Amino acid sequence: MRYIRYVFLAALGLALGAMALANRGAVTLQLLPDGIADLVGLNHEISLPLFVVIFGGIILGLLIGFMWEWLREHKLRAESSRKGSQVKKLEREVRRLKGRAAEGKDEVLALLDEAG
Repeated sequence: MRYIRYVFLAALGLALGAMALANRGAVTLQLLPDGIADLVGLNHEISLPLFVVIFGGIILGLLIGFMWEWLREHKLRAESSRKGSQVKKLEREVRRLKGRAAEGKDEVLALLDEAG
């Protein structure tokens, strides 16, 4: 299974490398359209190879997706934490009640109750 993963990663690396070599042409990225940039006075632009723009878009999309999921699952994590603390509280109460019930019993019976 490990070798299949290595073969897949090698094939993916070759495909990405071939795409990068095929898309080396420079493109100009602008912050705002020309009309709005002239009106506001912000005419920021940068020239980059196309493959950098493509890879940057993929990475930015992944980061936005991860952040979106993390924020979406916040409610589930909070509920899980609440239930975990409730379980610990109930386990402490059960131990306390078993200890109180075992006070009047024989030591062997108390040990058997704890194991069960």
